[in-house]
Amino acid sequence: MDEVQAQSGKLHYRRVLLKLSGEALCGQEGGFGIDTATLRATATELGEVHATGVQIGIVVGGGNIFRGLRGASHGMDRAQSDYMGMLATVINSLALQDALERCNVPTRVMTALEIKQVAEPYIRRRAMHHLERGYIVIFAAGTGNPYFSTDTAAALRATEIRADGLFKATKVDGIYDRDPKRDPSATLLSRLSYDRFLEKKLGVMDSTAVTLCRENGLPIRVFKMTPGNIRRVCLGGDVGTTVTGEV
Repeated sequence: MDEVQAQSGKLHYRRVLLKLSGEALCGQEGGFGIDTATLRATATELGEVHATGVQIGIVVGGGNIFRGLRGASHGMDRAQSDYMGMLATVINSLALQDALERCNVPTRVMTALEIKQVAEPYIRRRAMHHLERGYIVIFAAGTGNPYFSTDTAAALRATEIRADGLFKATKVDGIYDRDPKRDPSATLLSRLSYDRFLEKKLGVMDSTAVTLCRENGLPIRVFKMTPGNIRRVCLGGDVGTTVTGEV
């Protein structure tokens, strides 16, 4: 389906959940902080997708500010470091909200941790109401529990809001049969099943998130975070790798 069809009312997806890594906002691999140019470009593209009528939920990671698992590996208490990572996702979510609203896109941030001064608490029915009214909804602070990744939070929120698909923007073109950094002969897969993903331990998304998607029949699309790809994927373009129940 092309973009002209989407804009004429024939939407491929009515409602989507987009998972963005925190690193995607820093503008460089392995970098830290938030790059304003990258943030502005991402918001502009999301605004274009929103204008077509697609309802958009977003989960943003916090790895550009703090990664809980890395903190735990350096001797911190795992639960404490995970809570710090959740707060990092709130910072990214507020930054993305500001960028979207500068593009005149109505946006709400909802957090799994209560921070009433800066964002709404996450309430499922209220989130769905916001989406139906035309707001982009950013889900911050993960699931609100330690030991769960933002991938799992994205799968959970996508299931709760009855999204048509979970789209994960990453640093690679999609899912490969082997690690492309270690093996140059690795092959990019256009489609694969949940079971094969879990069996091969392909690592682009954690197994808890994939299992949750499998149990609820939620399609996953993994694609590279490059300009234009969010729009292409949300409008039904054949980009990256699709993970479903059957191949």
